[in-house]
Amino acid sequence: MNRRQFLRTTALAAAALPAATATFAANTPSIRPDHDGMLRVRGKREFILGLYQVPKHDSALREAAEAGFNLINRSAARAAYDEAHALGLWGWSALGSIVPVNRAEGESRIRKTIETLRDHPALLFWETEDEPTFVWKEPMKQRVSAEQINGTAAFIRRIDPVHPLYLNHSPTNLVPTLQAYNPGADIVATDIYPVIPRGIREMYALWPDGRQGDFLNDSLSQVGQYADKMRAVAGPQRTVLTVLQGFAWENLRDKDRDPAMVLYPSEAQLRFMAWQSVVHGVNGIVWWGLSYTPSDAPLWKDLRTVVGELSKVRDALAAPAVKLPIKLNYHDTGHSLDRGIEWLAKPHGHDTLLIAVNADGNPVDVTFEGLGRYKSVESRSGVTSFTWTKGSLRERFEPFGTRVWKLV
Repeated sequence: MNRRQFLRTTALAAAALPAATATFAANTPSIRPDHDGMLRVRGKREFILGLYQVPKHDSALREAAEAGFNLINRSAARAAYDEAHALGLWGWSALGSIVPVNRAEGESRIRKTIETLRDHPALLFWETEDEPTFVWKEPMKQRVSAEQINGTAAFIRRIDPVHPLYLNHSPTNLVPTLQAYNPGADIVATDIYPVIPRGIREMYALWPDGRQGDFLNDSLSQVGQYADKMRAVAGPQRTVLTVLQGFAWENLRDKDRDPAMVLYPSEAQLRFMAWQSVVHGVNGIVWWGLSYTPSDAPLWKDLRTVVGELSKVRDALAAPAVKLPIKLNYHDTGHSLDRGIEWLAKPHGHDTLLIAVNADGNPVDVTFEGLGRYKSVESRSGVTSFTWTKGSLRERFEPFGTRVWKLV
């Protein structure tokens, strides 16, 4: 089952639910993107750390909450949302869209789901369709038209003006093509899963060359490029999320899996993709595929470690960026410089959080100059190999390395 089948299953299941007995409160505080796209939830800016699924063991949802996740996809049942709410998690559900030739049925189904859940305190947003422009092996086709998505969105907003609408795109198509869907989305995302073994057999969602993305850059650092693309799609005031990899591609096969092709993202790769997303200005991150990941695989533990690091500075991540007069001075490592160091600064109490990633597949030695306003620096990423000299911070990054510092 791929992600679209997973979402369709939960949406169709909702049609059989009884209508909610509680009346939707018209004065419920709204949930809307702030001026820079950060989601403002009942007055507070929130950085999203979400999951489409958890691994298939009983304690997984509690483990997710304890790790620092704050959002989980839910079936459209109040009991499912009650479970999430008890653990301090928000949820979202897929509604699908209204097919014009069967409008009455579609409207009835969606209305019933919304009236079941719109007053639940754990509901964060609704989703319509997943990857509406994507048709595997037929790139010129669009699976669901912009008109259908936008029309559905207008219907949903008439019933529930409080909760925003989420739309995830595949890592394909031109920016203007995707922008046609913007009237139907307050939150825009793209999914990019670049850890793919060379020589993998044909599989749904992969191009003939075995890649999912279609930029020239097929390394981990394509994540940042897709984050930039989605900001171009969304504009400055919609929320932008990246949907990142929580699985091994080979495990998505229903049968005939090749154990030699089971390749999970490592902890370092998970960390880089997440923090590079932050550096490129996303307003949250969601991971997909954990239900295809065995509980004894290292990925679940590694992902919880990375999310724990992000969660510890969630308030800083939700804050507007800080402008710093940083100049990067590179030192020769014997390699050419390709994408180099990417960085972002965020306020952290009275201090500043400096986040930097090496977007190169080679080591990079760099000095961050222009930090004279700060007296000292502390590592928040467990790496203490840097040197600090009178406002200059020098560090040698491994390929696709990540550093987080607190500037004091």
